[in-house]
Amino acid sequence: MKKILLLLLVIAACSSEGFTQNKKSNPYNLPITGTIQEYRKECNKNSRNKLVDIQKAVPGIQLDIRYATTNNFTGKKVYSFSNAFLRQPAVDSLAVVEKELATKGLGLKIFDAYRPYAATLMFHEVVKDTMFAASPATGSKHNRGCSIDVSLIDLKTGKELAMPTGYDDFSESAGAQYSDLPAEAKENREMLIMVMEKHGFKVLPSEWWHFDFDGWQSFSLMDISAEELVSM
Repeated sequence: MKKILLLLLVIAACSSEGFTQNKKSNPYNLPITGTIQEYRKECNKNSRNKLVDIQKAVPGIQLDIRYATTNNFTGKKVYSFSNAFLRQPAVDSLAVVEKELATKGLGLKIFDAYRPYAATLMFHEVVKDTMFAASPATGSKHNRGCSIDVSLIDLKTGKELAMPTGYDDFSESAGAQYSDLPAEAKENREMLIMVMEKHGFKVLPSEWWHFDFDGWQSFSLMDISAEELVSM
């Protein structure tokens, strides 16, 4: 009898611990795709749900995944991967953007794309202002694989064009309509916004570098690491 009671207590403790961990990783009980198995089912149901490695789909596109380094607003290495992923339709549109920019001798530099929900929780702990960090109560469009952070580069030199601010600048100067800027920075920002919006990406008013793909609502929030996606 004692052994049975002890076994029941262990099971209860494990169940309680599992529940606590789940609450910690999803404190708002959002409908999140959190396992590879769930993700595979979504992709089998609709191929549009596939998260595509952008650099493989759009060869030559430049990556500078800041959260894979300490060169970001947290000062910490957030990702253990340096890939950039977006949903299939968004990557298809991004390829058209890159092609159009190339006719001007320009290209895109990607700072961030798909972002696991766990990173959104972390960012909110650092920056409580939801104007600059998505609320974990709703999740980010980055978590849906439908947002991308980009800038423009000169294809010949590989150098970034002059822009209003650096990446992840939390000042009013980062706004998509902010006007008290050098003419060159404004012109480059407007060119980026024009080309991106022409092909289905809408700029975030508070961040000139952030673009959301049209139709993001049809894609689920995700909390799967890039390592798991690469291994598929």
